[in-house]
Amino acid sequence: MQMSNYLFFTTHCEAALAFYAACGLGKVTEVMRHGAAGPMQGKILHARFEGPGIQFYASDNDDAEPMRGSAHHLMMDDAQETTDLFARLAEGGTITTPLGIQPWGDYYGKLTDRFGVQWMLNCTLARV
Repeated sequence: MQMSNYLFFTTHCEAALAFYAACGLGKVTEVMRHGAAGPMQGKILHARFEGPGIQFYASDNDDAEPMRGSAHHLMMDDAQETTDLFARLAEGGTITTPLGIQPWGDYYGKLTDRFGVQWMLNCTLARV
């Protein structure tokens, strides 16, 4: 068994996936589009995004609920890579917990990106 997140965007799925690819998280490995008619014409019906240690799915869904109550939690093993990725994901978004050493001893930060997706990046102190 393996769990994967499925992100629902209203109409910005393609831009979000391009942003995540530009951040260095991976790439779109599968995409299906809505048909040529209707309000979702040409938008993403289903997509798979994959990178090293990352796999999730996404689509455009005109009745999607706002994203909340869930976050992608990335376990990192390099402090500089954590800092760099955090900065890229935060562009145009909101930092809710700045990167720093936390009470549990890890280098951690949390943000909501420009598409409303929450990200938690955690790098263990032993590897910082």
